[in-house]
Amino acid sequence: MFENLSDKLERAFKILKGQGQITEINVAETTKEIRRALLDADVNFKTAKDFTDRVKAKALGQNVLTTVSPGQLLTKITHDELAELMGGQSAGINLGGNPTVVLMSGLQGSGKTTFSGKLANYIRKKGKRVLLTAADVYRPAAIDQLETLGKQLEIEVYSERENKDPVSIAKNAIAHAKQHGFTAVIIDTAGRLAIDEKMMDEIAAIKKAINPQETLFVVDAMTGQDAVNTAKAFNERLNIDGVVLTKLDGDARGGAALSIRSVVDKPIKFIGTGEKMDALDEFHPERMAGRILGMGDVVSLVEKAQEQFDEKAARELNKKIAKDQFGFDDFLEQIGQIKKMGNMKDLMGMIPGVGKAMKNIDIPDDAFKGIEAIIKSMTPEERKNPSVINGSRRARLAKGSGTNIEAVNKLMKQFEETRKMMKMMGDKTKMKAMMQQMQQAQGMRR
Repeated sequence: MFENLSDKLERAFKILKGQGQITEINVAETTKEIRRALLDADVNFKTAKDFTDRVKAKALGQNVLTTVSPGQLLTKITHDELAELMGGQSAGINLGGNPTVVLMSGLQGSGKTTFSGKLANYIRKKGKRVLLTAADVYRPAAIDQLETLGKQLEIEVYSERENKDPVSIAKNAIAHAKQHGFTAVIIDTAGRLAIDEKMMDEIAAIKKAINPQETLFVVDAMTGQDAVNTAKAFNERLNIDGVVLTKLDGDARGGAALSIRSVVDKPIKFIGTGEKMDALDEFHPERMAGRILGMGDVVSLVEKAQEQFDEKAARELNKKIAKDQFGFDDFLEQIGQIKKMGNMKDLMGMIPGVGKAMKNIDIPDDAFKGIEAIIKSMTPEERKNPSVINGSRRARLAKGSGTNIEAVNKLMKQFEETRKMMKMMGDKTKMKAMMQQMQQAQGMRR
C-alpha cells in the first residue's frame, strides 16, 4: 500500500540528513521532492502545491530543538499535514434510524457489490440484523453475486427478479425489513461504465424515495485522479456522506486517498484491502499518514488482534501454557487467528520499521499452507505430545504433508521456541529477569 509514495518521500527527507539546521534552501529542495512524489502518486496538482506550501511555511516557522534533527522535524510536520489532508479525524458510519438504511453508489467495476457484503458483515458485528438488497436491475449477474455473498455470510438478500424498477425494489426492501425485524438495510445499486444522466437520475430518485442515513460512494483506488473526479460528480448530484476506497491492496499510487477530502470535501470512511469479507478497515487519516511515512500502524494491528481475541479461549490457553501442555492443536489455532487478521504483508507493514524491510519480499496468502499440512498429518497423540515425534515420525510427516524433512525440522524448532517464549511470558519472575538482561545489554552497547 503506497510503497512508491513512501519510497519517494523517504528520499525527499534524505536531503536534510546531516543538516544541522533548517534553512530556506534545504527546505525548498525537500518540499520540491515531496511535491514531485505527490504528483507521481497522481495527487491533484493544486492539492500537492497547497500541501507543500503549508509544510514549507510550518518548517521555516519553527526552531529546531537540539534533540530533534531537521529531518525528524520535517517528517513530523509532513505526517501531521498528510493526516489533515486526508480529513484529520476518522468519520464513522451513521447507524441511526430504525432500520438504518445505507445506499451504495459508484461506477461498474469499482467493487460496490463486494463492499456491500463486507459492510453487511461489519454492521452485523455492531449488533445489527442486516438485510442486503439487490437493486441493480441491469447487470445480469448482479443479483446472483449478491446472493452468493449473502449465503457465504449467512445474511438474507432481498431481491425481485421480475421487477425492473430499482426505486420500488428499494422501498419494498425497507418495508420487508420493518416487517421482519431487520435493523439495517444495505441497498446495492447499479453502476455504469461511465457517468451518464440516466444513471444519475436513477440513483437520485432512489435516494429521494428512501431517505437513507448514509449514502456511500464506492471507488476503485487504482483509478487515481479519475476516482476523485467521479466522486466529485456523484457528490454534486447526491450529496454523498462519505467515500469508500476499494482495491488498496493493488497497485494504488495513493492519489485518490490523498486528494478526495480536499477536492470533494467528504470523508473517506472505509478502505478495502482484499476480496475476503473481513478485508475492510475503517479509515483513520492519522494512522494512514504514519503508514505512508513508514512509521507503521500499531493501533490498527492491535485492533485487528482484538477482533479475533476470545477471552475464554485465552484463559484456557494460559492454563495449558502454565502446565506445559501447549500442543500443536493450540499452535494451529493461533495460526488460524493470525490468518483471520488479514493479508500478512499488510500486517507486517503495520509494525514500525518492518514495512520498509518487507517491501521487496512477497508473502503469499497461503504462507502457512506447509505448516498446516504438516500439523494435519500428525496423529492426535503427536499433536498433544510433540516430544514423541522422533526421526521416523518426522519422515512420515514430511511424506504425508508433501513437504520435506527440513520443513518438518524447521517447524519443530519454531514450535519449541514459541512454547518456551509463551512459558516465559507466563512466568513473571523470568520475564522480569529477561527484561533486566535486555536493558543491561542495551546499556553496554551505548
